[in-house]
Amino acid sequence: MQTSEQPLQAMIIPVTAFQQNCSLIWCTKTMRGAFVDPGGDIEKLAAIPAQHNVTIEKILITHGHIDHCGMSGVLAERLGVPIEGPHLDDKFWIDQSAEVGANYGIPGKPFTPDRWLVDGDVVTVGELELSVVHCPGHTPGHVVLIHEGAKIAFVGDVIFQGSIGRTDFPRGNHQDLLDSITKKLWPYGNDMNFVPGHGAMSTFGAERKNNPFVSDAVMGR
Repeated sequence: MQTSEQPLQAMIIPVTAFQQNCSLIWCTKTMRGAFVDPGGDIEKLAAIPAQHNVTIEKILITHGHIDHCGMSGVLAERLGVPIEGPHLDDKFWIDQSAEVGANYGIPGKPFTPDRWLVDGDVVTVGELELSVVHCPGHTPGHVVLIHEGAKIAFVGDVIFQGSIGRTDFPRGNHQDLLDSITKKLWPYGNDMNFVPGHGAMSTFGAERKNNPFVSDAVMGR
């Protein structure tokens, strides 16, 4: 995804039956890294950092849905690292991880993050600094993590290539989601690449042009 000259390297590792895009990111200067949304398949995930000489220092969570964070607490305990994110408004999702997981056939265990994130926060990975953008709509406590230097955003289920997140779950809100995308994400620029929670990567510019839900034409821009 990024060249070795970039400050940030990342790889996508699909996990769970939902093929959720867990990302392993790391600082190329320090080789310290983090998992973003390690929702399941933790045996597979635990083996990967050493293959790239990466030392995991934390786990980052975009939102509280089971495929994104169901087994994150177990992985964090195994690796001896803290969890940061999501926003406190997703606590109700995390608290019912076991019940939701049973409904979907995905293991889940509640956990308490070491740090809840709010809009404007900064999270560090090695010497990397990622901006936290609170983007409610899909869930009320959803956050997006952006590294402006590397032009990469980890957007969870806010937006996808050609689609946007569902808002029919408890405390979802369609208008909030549209506002999160168009008012909070688009200002980062058309050349911002993003890793969605599922499916292929895209750019904000491509979605402004082609996304049938939030393109400039659809939004009357």
